[in-house]
Amino acid sequence: MPENLADLILALAILAPLVGGLASTVRMARSGRASMISTAVALVAAAPLAAWAQGNADGAKQKTSMCIGCHGIPEYKASFPSVYRVPKIAGQSAKYIENALNAYKKGERSHPTMRGIAGSLTDQDIADLAAYYGTK
Repeated sequence: MPENLADLILALAILAPLVGGLASTVRMARSGRASMISTAVALVAAAPLAAWAQGNADGAKQKTSMCIGCHGIPEYKASFPSVYRVPKIAGQSAKYIENALNAYKKGERSHPTMRGIAGSLTDQDIADLAAYYGTK
């Protein structure tokens, strides 16, 4: 077990979104199953991912046209595949928007229009749109 457990837990907390959740990561660190070597390897491996996944709100300005037709109209109701109130996305957390778009892209969420739109987005597009709407 490392001498400075607090530093290890902090490092693992930073990595938690990339390695599967804070609670399980902290339990792993406390149980002694995480070594300083595995933590260092994870930090080195995650560094390029963290830099690459940064969203740019200004970069999304040219990408919002596919969103505003539904999400930019207050109290808008769509009729496909059934009648429902379209959620407001401006002001949602960037992480929520990113997770939702990725879930549509992977087929984990089933709305056909959103699956089609999200499927056409790159990871950078998703990060940029999340940053843009997360600041509104």
